[in-house]
Amino acid sequence: MAEVDSGSVEPQARHIVYCGVCTLPPEYCEFGGTAKKCEEWLKENHSDLWNELYSEEAVTANLSTLSVSAQERAAKDAAKKEAKAAQSEARDAEKKAASKVLIKRVERNKRKHVTVIMGLEVFGLENKKIAKDLGKKFATGSSMTRSPAGAEEITVQGDVSDDVREWLLEVHGDKVPEANIELIEDKKKKKAEGA
Repeated sequence: MAEVDSGSVEPQARHIVYCGVCTLPPEYCEFGGTAKKCEEWLKENHSDLWNELYSEEAVTANLSTLSVSAQERAAKDAAKKEAKAAQSEARDAEKKAASKVLIKRVERNKRKHVTVIMGLEVFGLENKKIAKDLGKKFATGSSMTRSPAGAEEITVQGDVSDDVREWLLEVHGDKVPEANIELIEDKKKKKAEGA
């Protein structure tokens, strides 16, 4: 058996930079579809790494190793990915602009009410986390459930619809515009007399 040198070689931790736009390492940003935004972010935050990857010298050195047809293909692919990312971003923005956060006040029994909130996931908010925060904020029961239609909704015990609206604007006003919040009152239908 060979002897293993048990010298004092300690493993070194590596510091890896992750892109603030696509969350990939900068070497792989070109595969994420937001290459231009990633490049701008890298230039602002890590100029030394940007020089290593995107400076004129680095780009010409990398392109010189490719054939002419491969260069053309790379340019076409990059343009397609940029266009696709722009379309996706435009669709998301359009979807957010058209979406509404519905805050319903639902009557349960006589004077008992619950507040139901729907549509937060479109704006990038996590329903479970919001439900937990609302439960703490109003010191009441709050949970995330699925509606019969299959959509996620948050149910908060008590009539707190106005307070929930104010809280949403205060805490998540940057993500949820005031114009997209709608209050609805849902009353239980009363049974016909003598039935």
